[in-house]
Parts: sequence; C-alpha cells; structure tokens
Amino acid sequence: MIPVSEPTVAQVTESIYASLRADNADLDAHIATLKAALVREGVKQAVFDPTKLAQNNRSGRKLMQAYFRQRGVSVGFSE
Repeated sequence: MIPVSEPTVAQVTESIYASLRADNADLDAHIATLKAALVREGVKQAVFDPTKLAQNNRSGRKLMQAYFRQRGVSVGFSE
C-alpha cells in the first residue's frame, strides 16, 4: 500500500485560491483541509496574497476572515 502524503499549507492555500475563482466550489472542504494542515505544521494563521483574491478590497478581505474564523481558521494577508 502506498502512503498518501498530507497536503501542505501552501498546497491547500493554492486550492483555496482556485476555489475562490470557481465561485467558492468545495470551499468548506478546503478550509477543513487547511485547518488540519495548519495544526500539522504548527502554524497559527493562514496567510493569503490579497492580489490572488477575487474580492481584493477591505470588505472582501474582512468577509473572508469572518467566514474562515467561523470555521476555526485565522486568516492574515501578506503585504
């Protein structure tokens, strides 16, 4: 049996960017995977590049932070 590697935070972050571009398809599943990856890697906060977001304005970023926070993931944005 071949062991399946767990996705890294960076890999899941890319999946979330793709999901956001695809009208939030499977977003909740990606958030759950991200939460597990953060715990595995000992990271407290997921950091996203605002230029890759569909809604790159203050309101869009705050909405994203609130949505992820409700699912147990703290979100920050790179400068």
